[in-house]
Amino acid sequence: MISSRDIFHGKVLIVDDQKVNVLLLEQLLRGAGYVSVTSTMDPGEVCQLHRENLYDLILLDLVMPGTDGFQVMEGLKEIETEGYLPVLAVTAHPAHKLRALQCGAKDFISKPFDLAEVLIRVRNMLEVRLLHEAARNQGKMLESLALKDPLTGLANRRLLAERMSMALVHARRNKSTMAVVYLDLDGFKQINNTLGHGAGDALLKMVAGRLVATVREEDTVARLGGDEFIMALWHVSGPDDAAKVALKVIEAVSQPYGIEGHTVSVTTSAGIGIYPVHGEDADTLLKSADLALYEAKRAGKNAYRISERTDLSAVARSQYDPPAFSTPLPDASEKRSA
Repeated sequence: MISSRDIFHGKVLIVDDQKVNVLLLEQLLRGAGYVSVTSTMDPGEVCQLHRENLYDLILLDLVMPGTDGFQVMEGLKEIETEGYLPVLAVTAHPAHKLRALQCGAKDFISKPFDLAEVLIRVRNMLEVRLLHEAARNQGKMLESLALKDPLTGLANRRLLAERMSMALVHARRNKSTMAVVYLDLDGFKQINNTLGHGAGDALLKMVAGRLVATVREEDTVARLGGDEFIMALWHVSGPDDAAKVALKVIEAVSQPYGIEGHTVSVTTSAGIGIYPVHGEDADTLLKSADLALYEAKRAGKNAYRISERTDLSAVARSQYDPPAFSTPLPDASEKRSA
């Protein structure tokens, strides 16, 4: 909901080459209660000002020497990439009104000014602009929730599936190698039981930060749920390369954490699956890494294992088709004990 306070705090830029018009509009808007009103008589600096300040409304005179309002709007389109120009065109020429709307202006006011009309159109334009921004932000938030784990901000199952499909397509086309590292924290349940779920959540967020710091920007770190994580490594030179990443992760996670006045220590176990030796599709690759993780847990935890499975059909196959992602990722609820 957009409040009157939101509207009166909207950022307004007045653009007119006539000082008398600038002063009149500034006085009118400030007298009505608008608290963020600026102006310029130089149309050439409008785009730079908008880049720096992202105005909610630009009152733009259409007829100015050098650069007219129509040229300014073309420049603003490069900034407002989503197509919404917060422009209220100002003109004394009736023929310019339709052209202004066709060029992207959302409304217009006529010269000489009808002051009551100016205030109504400014308020309406600001309300529409702020509603548009609120809707866009809401859309971005919903999109983020659909692709990100709400606790850690890491990729969720859906985004992991998309990223792995892309990585596998790349590996197939380039006949290169990629890997997944399946991680599970050792003793996480005990921390939850002794310090509470709030401390457990704090720990998971800290672990997530350390995991992201150990990989490259093109790699993907995802949380499947609980204390289980997946790292999809876009390109590795082979098993030794993947093992180095796993060792780096194990060392990073094992460093102490400060949580609610307590020093907390936790370790992690890791299982590695490598394309194409351990699977040529995401499902097989993840299952291979999951089995390797089970072996790491059984060996005493705080260690990694590379899958011993070999997908002979993947090694022998010569064609390179896009990988499937037909079945769900392993369910975190069906997991080995911590």
